[in-house]
Parts: sequence; C-alpha cells; structure tokens
Amino acid sequence: MRILLLSAYDAHSHRRWREGLVAAFPDWHWTVLTLPPRHFSWRVRGNSLGWAFAERDTLQQPYDVLVATSMTDLSALKGMVPALASLPGLVYCHENQFAYPDRRESLRLEPQFTSLYAMVSADCVLFNSAYNRDTCLAGAQALLRKMPDAVPAGVIESIADKSRVLPVPIENHWYEEAHRSMDSAQPLTIVWNHRWEYDKAPERMLAALLALHEAGINFSVHVIGQQFRKQPEVFAEMYPRLKQHIGEWGMVESAQDYKALLQNAHVVLSTALHEFQGLAVLEAVASGCVPLVPDRLSYPELIPAACRFASSPEDAGAESRAIAAQLGLLGRQYARGELPAAPDVGRLSWQHLAADYREVIHGLA
Repeated sequence: MRILLLSAYDAHSHRRWREGLVAAFPDWHWTVLTLPPRHFSWRVRGNSLGWAFAERDTLQQPYDVLVATSMTDLSALKGMVPALASLPGLVYCHENQFAYPDRRESLRLEPQFTSLYAMVSADCVLFNSAYNRDTCLAGAQALLRKMPDAVPAGVIESIADKSRVLPVPIENHWYEEAHRSMDSAQPLTIVWNHRWEYDKAPERMLAALLALHEAGINFSVHVIGQQFRKQPEVFAEMYPRLKQHIGEWGMVESAQDYKALLQNAHVVLSTALHEFQGLAVLEAVASGCVPLVPDRLSYPELIPAACRFASSPEDAGAESRAIAAQLGLLGRQYARGELPAAPDVGRLSWQHLAADYREVIHGLA
C-alpha cells in the first residue's frame, strides 16, 4: 500500500507520531512531507500553497491513502492538486485550535478554519483523546454559530460521525522493566517534566513542594523540560527556595539520560491547565512512575481516580493544597515501603495500538 503522509507543522509530538506510524508499518510504502514548526500563522495557512507548487510531482504520484495532520490546509491542497481530490483521506488531530487558553480570538480564526475545513475534507478524523475531540467539536460549533449567514446544517455532526479517538501511542521501549530504589532512607523522587510555560502552571508545583518541605517529607524533585527565552518567573524563585531538594534542572538533552531518570523516579507530577494527551506523563507512567495529575483535561480517560487530585483551575491555592496533601500521602507510604505501583498503561503502547491504526488506514484504502 502506498501512503502519502503530510505533517504541515512538524512539532515534537507530530514528529513522534508520524515517525512511529512509519516504523510500525514497514510493509507499506510511505512518502512523507514535513514543514518545520515555526512561523505558525504562515505555516498553517501557507502549507498548501508551498507544497502545491514545490512538491507537485510528489503529490501527483499514485497513492492509496492520504494521511495528514490537522495543521494541513487539506481542502485548499486538494483544490490546487486535483490528483489528491479523490484520494481517501485521514486527518489526525494532536490538538485543536479551539481550546488554547489566553489567546486573542482574532489570531485563532485562520487556524481554526484551516483545521475545520481539513476535517470536513477528510474521510476519517482521529483525535488523540476524547477531551481533544469534544472541545474541538464544541468549539467548531460555537465558531459557526457566530457566522452571519449561509452556514449549512449538520457540518459538525458530519465530522463527529467519521471521528474516532486513537491516542498517540507510547513507544515500546518505555515499558522496559526498571529496578528503581525503594530504600526509604533515600528521598522520594518526584519528576515534573513539561514545557516551562504558563499553561503548565508551575507556580502550583512550587507551592505544593514548599508545603511538602514544611511537612518534613524527605523528597527530591527533577524539574525538567523544554525551556524558552521567556518563561514564567516562578522558575527563578523556585531554584533558590528548593535548592536542597532539586536534582536535575532544565532540559535533559540525552534520550538515554532522560529514560534513566524516569526509570529511577517514583512519582511524576502534572499541574497542567492545558494539554490534549499528556505524553510526557504517560511515558513516565510506562516507565514505572506513580502519576499525580489533575482531575481534568484528558487525564480522567487515562489515569485512575486514585492518582488524580481535585481540579481547581481557577483557585491555585486550593489546588496546590490538594497536590501537597497527596504528595504527603505518597511520601509517607514510601517511607513505610508501601508506595503503590504505577497503573498499567500498556493499552497505550504501539504494540497494542498498531492493530487499530492498521484497521483504520487499511479500511480507507
């Protein structure tokens, strides 16, 4: 089977997904076109124009299925390259442009309509979580309701009818057995592994860890993830206040070092206000970390209730206290040698999900 795969804004999770997809099905012939994840507004609106002229020969080759990310301007691309018009198409949605926080509405209209038209143009739409699907369809419906006239009925229903939830799979190597220390004389090791941005609510982590320190819990924390020139000021405050507890700090560049860190940590913490699947948390859980995550976003679908703290997105203080209470409980359990095992997330591996991907893509062909 010949497959054309288009990733119009090839950010980390998009690249990870499409590389895993190609690797999972070596018996299929893949042609992959990608564009770098920069100049967001132009990339999302201009990818069809660029590809239609720069990659026309490639796009006009015979294929059985077209697979594209939701950043791809699929409707325009099919119009500019007629050879693609009748090709069965799948759109994969890593995120949606309707659920981003603190963004000016005027800046979101172009990418919102691009992804909406891409989904309309596809024969199948996949979402990485039910949370992503539900917020996307609700947001698209709300957008269409704002339009002044000539909005056809049934647009969102038609997308919902051809939609399915199929997560970005976790690579099989994350499930390799680890032999982490459970010596209670050593500190409980916590990892917070997210982008250093406001939507990950790092100030809630700081407040909870300070409370843990005041309670006399023996712990260490790795605060790791992608950093940017502009980042929340809380990180500058956190390091000196928690220096005695901090292990790794910043980006862990080596994949092997990062894997070893997760395999030796006990707890993975998320304070996120915004994300669509939570791959960083899930790979840590696959590596054996006990998760502590908010009771919101995609986590109710993926993580057992016992590992979720009460969600208070509008009340940082209440949420920080809830985090500290559960971390304190985990610390005391660890000290008694009773730390619970990480929940089983084997159903999210490529080994498990490859059959579902094969079914969907083969069905389109």
